[in-house]
Amino acid sequence: MERIISGEPVPAHLRGAVIALGNFDGFHLGHQAVVARAVERARHEGRPAIVATFDPHPIRLFQPDAAPFRLTTLDQRERLFAEAGADAMLVFRFTRELAAKSAEDFVALLAGDFGAAGVVTGEDFTFGRGRSGTVAVLQHLGADYSLTAQAVAPILDESGAVISSSRIREALRAGDCATATRLLTRPFAIQGTVIHGDKRGRTIGFPTSNMEMGKYVRPAYGIYAVRVRLPDGRMLGGAANLGIRPTFAPPRELLETFIFDFSGDLYGQTIEVSLIERLRGEAKFDSLDALVTQMNKDVAQARAILGNPA
Repeated sequence: MERIISGEPVPAHLRGAVIALGNFDGFHLGHQAVVARAVERARHEGRPAIVATFDPHPIRLFQPDAAPFRLTTLDQRERLFAEAGADAMLVFRFTRELAAKSAEDFVALLAGDFGAAGVVTGEDFTFGRGRSGTVAVLQHLGADYSLTAQAVAPILDESGAVISSSRIREALRAGDCATATRLLTRPFAIQGTVIHGDKRGRTIGFPTSNMEMGKYVRPAYGIYAVRVRLPDGRMLGGAANLGIRPTFAPPRELLETFIFDFSGDLYGQTIEVSLIERLRGEAKFDSLDALVTQMNKDVAQARAILGNPA
């Protein structure tokens, strides 16, 4: 899997590709359908398959003060695109210069700079200055470059509702891991570097691996049953506190994960924590003894949910 950054030359062996074009944050069922169509077409025509995404998200450029909403990092997207069969990920650096390009200039960029032979998008994809470009515009303008364009209809869930990133964010903010997992086809996962905390957990028998939330959407604060991908690829169960730790002062937002049956030093390393089920909301305890009693209950419940007995 190769990563191409806009502005850099596209390697010769990746020119003439079919490009799946969208933001693809979250890479949910709808996104997967677009990429699957692009990969299928690329394989049929003997071409490379590239998935294009935007970083930062366009909303971040136009609304810099918007609350964090990201569902996936670029690294996570790259892994997911590779698993879907893509040969490369193209990252458009979304700048004011890119946003100001006309629809005509953007199509010329796809065909000329990136050498695209075909593009697959969702039906609601827009591009170009003022979002003037639509799939129909892409098809019309692309004809001058022998660039073909195809749109994939939205994917609906069993209730007939469109699967979207906004629905996933709403589910996570409500602590509804089951809905988020169903729409994503996998649990929502937070990837980050393990940092030093105040090390209180180890003094009460629950050493934690701590991560900052960064630009991720904030799921409902609380205690979660989780699965953790370690740097060596192992997947272990755990229980995590996501929130501001109201028992301790000063408040500090962290994802603190107690990894079951693990001992080792993860400081400075990257792990990925998947939220499986929310057990309860955050609570303030009057004493450490009361906190430890509840934590023992949380760990037992998380182990039962994960099928990971002590």
